[in-house]
Amino acid sequence: MFEGSTVALITPMSAGGDIAYDDLGALIDFHVDAGTQALVIAGTTGEAATLAKREHIELIDRACELADGRVPIIAGTGSNSTAQTLELSTTVGRLPVAGFLVVTPYYNKPNQEGMYRHFCAVADAVEQPVILYNVPGRTGVDLKVETVVRLSRHRNIVAVKEATGEVDRVAALRHGCGDSFALLSGDDGTAAEFMLLGGDGCISVTANVVPRKMRLLCDAARAARRQEAAEIDAELAPLHRALFLESNPIPVKWAMAQMGLAGPGLRLPLIELAGQYHDELLLAIAAAGVEISAGAL
Repeated sequence: MFEGSTVALITPMSAGGDIAYDDLGALIDFHVDAGTQALVIAGTTGEAATLAKREHIELIDRACELADGRVPIIAGTGSNSTAQTLELSTTVGRLPVAGFLVVTPYYNKPNQEGMYRHFCAVADAVEQPVILYNVPGRTGVDLKVETVVRLSRHRNIVAVKEATGEVDRVAALRHGCGDSFALLSGDDGTAAEFMLLGGDGCISVTANVVPRKMRLLCDAARAARRQEAAEIDAELAPLHRALFLESNPIPVKWAMAQMGLAGPGLRLPLIELAGQYHDELLLAIAAAGVEISAGAL
C-alpha cells in the first residue's frame, strides 16, 4: 500500500504562526500535479510538536478535505506518551486517512521492549495501518532491526520509515520482515541507494521543493535503473544536503517561501534560516532545476 514517492509535507503558516489553509490547498494541488504518491501531514517536517491537539486534528481533517481522494493522506500522530498517541490516533482515525506515521517515543528513551509494547498498543487501537518511524537523530532512541521484525508480525503494522541513513539495514529488514512489509527511506541523501537495495519508497523532505524529480528518482531506483537513479540523485544531492543546514523544517520552509509556494512562518522554538546559509540553499535549489524569480527573494 505504501510505496514510491511520499512527501513529508510542511505545514504552511503565516508570519504570525497561524496555519495557512489556502497555501495548504495549493501545496496539495502542486503535489497531485507532480505525481507525489502520498502526503504525510503533521510529521516532523509539519512541525507536529508545536501543534495543539485541536489544530493537529483540524490540519489532518482539512488536508483530507482538500486532497478529496486524489492522493492518500498519512497522519502523523506519534508522541512520547503512549496514552496521548492513542488518544490522537483514535480521534484522527475517524477521518479518511490511509494510515498513521508513528514516531518512536522521544525524550523518554524507552528500551526495545517498551517501544515494542508502545507500537502494539497503537496498532491494536486503530483500524488503519501503522507505519513505524525510526529517527534516532531526533528522538534519542533507535528502533533496532530485530524489534522492527517483531513488530512486522502485527497484522496492523505494515511499514517502517527508516531515517538512520544506514542502508545496510535494508537487507536485514527485508529478510526478517518479508516482502509484504514496506521499507521506506526517511533520509533523502541515501534514499536512492536504499531503494536500489530493495526499499519500497521514500518519505521525503526534498520532495517539498522538487516533487516531480523525487517521483522520477523513486521510479528509477525501485525499477533498479541504477544509472538513471544516480544521475537524478546527483542533481538533487546539493539540495538533500542544504535542506539540513539547520534543523528541519527551517531550510525547507525558507526554500518554499522563495518559490512563492508558502509563507515564511515557523513556530518557536524554531526561527528563520540564518542569513549565512541563504546563498548555499539558493545554489542548491538552482542546481535541482528550480527557477526562483527575483521578486521572490
